[in-house]
Amino acid sequence: MKLQEDLSPLLLLLFHCVVSVYTFITFLPACVLKGDRAKRAKAHSLLGRPEGPYRAVSSLKELVTSLQPGLDTLDKMFEYTARRFPNRDCLGTREVISEEDEEQCDGKVYKKLVLGEYHWLSYQEVLTAAAQLGGGLASLGQHPKNNIAIFCETRAEWIIAAQACFMYNFRLVTLYSTLGGPAIAHGLKEAQVTHVITSRELLETRLRAILIEVPRLQHIIVVDSAPTSWLGYPHGISVHNMAAVQKLGARSEAGKSRKPPLPSDVAVIMYTSGSTGIPKGVIISHSNLIAGIAGISDAFIYLLNCNVCGSEEDTYIGYLPLAHVLELCAELICVSYGCRIGYSSPQTLADQSTKIKKGSRGDASVLRPTLMAAVPEIMDRIYKNVMNKVEEMNWAQRTLFLLAYNYKLEQLAKGNSTPLCDKLVFRKIRSLLGGRTRILLSGGAPLSAATQRFMNVCFCCPVGQGYGLTETCGAGTISEYWDYSTGRVGGPLVCCEVQLKDWVEGGYRSTDKPHPRGEILIGGPNVTMGYYRSEAKKQDDFLEDENGQRWFCTGDIGEIHEDGCLKIIDRKKDLVKLQAGEYVSLGKVEAVLKSCPLVDNICAYANSDESYVIGFVVPNQKHFLALAEQYDVRGSRNELCNSETMEELVLKAITETPLAAQLERFEIPRKIRLSPDPWTPETGLVTDAYKLKRKELKTHYLKDIERMYGGK
Repeated sequence: MKLQEDLSPLLLLLFHCVVSVYTFITFLPACVLKGDRAKRAKAHSLLGRPEGPYRAVSSLKELVTSLQPGLDTLDKMFEYTARRFPNRDCLGTREVISEEDEEQCDGKVYKKLVLGEYHWLSYQEVLTAAAQLGGGLASLGQHPKNNIAIFCETRAEWIIAAQACFMYNFRLVTLYSTLGGPAIAHGLKEAQVTHVITSRELLETRLRAILIEVPRLQHIIVVDSAPTSWLGYPHGISVHNMAAVQKLGARSEAGKSRKPPLPSDVAVIMYTSGSTGIPKGVIISHSNLIAGIAGISDAFIYLLNCNVCGSEEDTYIGYLPLAHVLELCAELICVSYGCRIGYSSPQTLADQSTKIKKGSRGDASVLRPTLMAAVPEIMDRIYKNVMNKVEEMNWAQRTLFLLAYNYKLEQLAKGNSTPLCDKLVFRKIRSLLGGRTRILLSGGAPLSAATQRFMNVCFCCPVGQGYGLTETCGAGTISEYWDYSTGRVGGPLVCCEVQLKDWVEGGYRSTDKPHPRGEILIGGPNVTMGYYRSEAKKQDDFLEDENGQRWFCTGDIGEIHEDGCLKIIDRKKDLVKLQAGEYVSLGKVEAVLKSCPLVDNICAYANSDESYVIGFVVPNQKHFLALAEQYDVRGSRNELCNSETMEELVLKAITETPLAAQLERFEIPRKIRLSPDPWTPETGLVTDAYKLKRKELKTHYLKDIERMYGGK
């Protein structure tokens, strides 16, 4: 300890000397390159009113897309790219060499994969495969403007199937691969599909059990190559391999007479993940998606080497659900520019992922992507895992890391880069995602300030926070790549406008000072056509103004800053009024508490006839076990989570976090229930984007709610 105290000033002095010399050498070039970009306004109100509508400064004229004129449908967009780059790599799939059992330290045995290299299909090969599949589906009785479902994991065949549907004007119905049986049956019955595209695993584990509930279903197309014959399925249902359907399409006449879609035709009916109940199908036209991806790509044109030709060097890693609008739009943007997409999964993404055999490399290490989208839950995991490793470092390593981290934060705030720190200190962390990432796009939920700063610093690239919904094709706002401020989601994209609507009950008005506040409304050509087969009252969130422009009422509360940048501050559906009249924003409470090292995930809950908030907590295993050891509480993880002593200790620890973040006393949970198991999409307690399913969580913890509220 004495040695550490003696060396600490010397190490600090050495670090600052190196930094000072480097800063002096690079001062003038940095000033020239930086310019005044941080002073630029992002958006302003068109009519000068505090509620808006707000529009991007660069888009006062009509929407100008970075896509070529005339590419007004998704099939035209892909065919255009395939003609320009026929031999360029398009879709990549990693070879599975073997699957092996691996015993863990607790005695449990898990299946682990040993994976090889990526094998690629060119743009021309993907176009041919899509055309043949579309022709084969037509030969099997699939008609234009009729619905066809895809219930499949994220993989190359998903995009091939989607492009086939776009080419032949089949309405693509998307369903999350993690949905439960009732939700799958609901989507298939409501959409009245006769054809389903799926994988062998999902067919056997999820789809087969509910086939009897889908009477109109006639054909199931399995994307896997084996087996070649399928037995034991209900009468009237035929099961085909995708390769066989493509062969049928290659020799049929159906493809020669296909009628391409119009921009107004429905491209996708996207069923939401059902965070608030039964999934709703959002009707999305070709023109909606074209507007949305054009708006997003306009904001990210610098990603693709600042030109409209695309980059053969750019590689996107696809692992989020393609049934989610964020992933679908991201991949459509990539193929519109000629980038290549390599497929992965959350279980094989990194070297430490759950399905990667110890000593093997994860997908990111092999693919080395330059572009990546992620939901905050995944970024939070990376952040906590790395910070746990930092705590395990020796004193000198930890001190150097923290010095470099804080120095880089300081430089980023000034708009400066830190190549020396990036190379010497953060290179190893950056290699977790392959070491070449130039941009991380975050969407699906708010990203905590701590996690965003960590990703900015340690992965040496900007994190573009986006805000959008399925109902707006994922497009709304995106932060500028040079904007390192936290908590903000940027200004409106060129494809839409943002307006604030007073919400008097919640106390938010556009006349609020210093920033106008209110419910966020998004309007523009990216606003979708409504909900599929829903009663009129569910369509009330869609409005049309006197100019014929469609608007969507998001239910989120935002505030507009002086530069036109939007910040999400609340959500109407997450607001609960307590017995004494205080309003509690559950989402706000959860965002604050998740910054506590002891918390991996949390759901805040409150009854309006009660006076306090309660919570369900998934504790971080390492910190949770360390806390138990500190107070000599013994038992398995299950036993510890059921211990009243541990509940009290964890509650005491996490109470310090909201107090430090200046939450009100009534916002802080008074009682908690610890969960021994993480919440994953497979448990049905969170969506594929890891959003909390509050209804399911309430049902799951109903007895605990009664206990924590005194048996009421």
